[in-house]
Amino acid sequence: MNKTILLHKRPQGKPSLENFKTVSEEVPTPKEGELLLKTVYVSVDPYLRGRMNDAKSYIPPFELNKPIQSGIIAEVVDSHLQDFKKGDFVSGMLAWKEFQTSTGKGLTKVDPKLAKLSSYLGILGMTGLTAYLGLTEIGKPKEGETLVVSGAAGAVGTVVGQIGKLLGCKVVGITGNDEKVKLLTSTFHFDHAINYKTTPDLKAAIKSSCPDGVDVYFDNVGGEISDAVLAHINKFARLPVCGAISLYNETEVPMGPRLQPILLTKSATMRGFIIGDFASKFPSATRQLAAWLNEGRLQSRETIAEGFDNIPQAFLDLFEGKNKGKMIVKVGE
Repeated sequence: MNKTILLHKRPQGKPSLENFKTVSEEVPTPKEGELLLKTVYVSVDPYLRGRMNDAKSYIPPFELNKPIQSGIIAEVVDSHLQDFKKGDFVSGMLAWKEFQTSTGKGLTKVDPKLAKLSSYLGILGMTGLTAYLGLTEIGKPKEGETLVVSGAAGAVGTVVGQIGKLLGCKVVGITGNDEKVKLLTSTFHFDHAINYKTTPDLKAAIKSSCPDGVDVYFDNVGGEISDAVLAHINKFARLPVCGAISLYNETEVPMGPRLQPILLTKSATMRGFIIGDFASKFPSATRQLAAWLNEGRLQSRETIAEGFDNIPQAFLDLFEGKNKGKMIVKVGE
């Protein structure tokens, strides 16, 4: 049989396993002009929480009692398309199913000989592109500047910090436990890292780590952490807003500092972005990331959960900070 994970009901606040439902159906048979795909790796990402709400956004919400979708690496097990053959591996936005058919639209072939397959969901996929293009196109870091990254031990944050170092910045990461602090400074070579959960005065800690102020703030979390960083931005600071995971499960609009006076007096630029905004730059960005990775100048860290049934729990674990780097679920060989 073929397992499928559906959105069973919309969460109110923090999601739980009750919001998902696993059903079984027959393995489909591909028609002429279709492929049969077997899921190998599944990406779980914080932005999926927003698609669980019935609200207008930059991407349509998930439908109730329909399969959830995310980035997936799949193997072609049967093909009625000239451009794909049995044994090929592809990447695309696909349903949380063990097996599914596809017309091939939106699929990209990936080569397991060039990099491990999971990398195409992480550092050589949307994760790496988000980090590289968000930082370089909006953050525009210059050598000698100070870059602060929140959610620094997450999938995007670890890559942003490393790229910042490659571009000559001083890099400070904000994360949620001491193990991740050590990971950032030892493995990813951040200059400083702050555990916001055990730091009594986050503003003071940021001031101490960034005595020359903050030139670029790559924001993955929003909320009080971002409030503390904004208190130290420099004139003409650039602030790419990639995510706001601290706010995704809020049921009411939280109040915080009014940003306009800060942005005005600092002549700062804050810009939210969706990675699709930079689609035309994907090929050149991927080439640069692959070059750095092959040269050993970029390190990739993944947290791999095992088993199709564990996809929902792996997603929930993101909101508990249980991942180091990219969270991926391995479904098959």
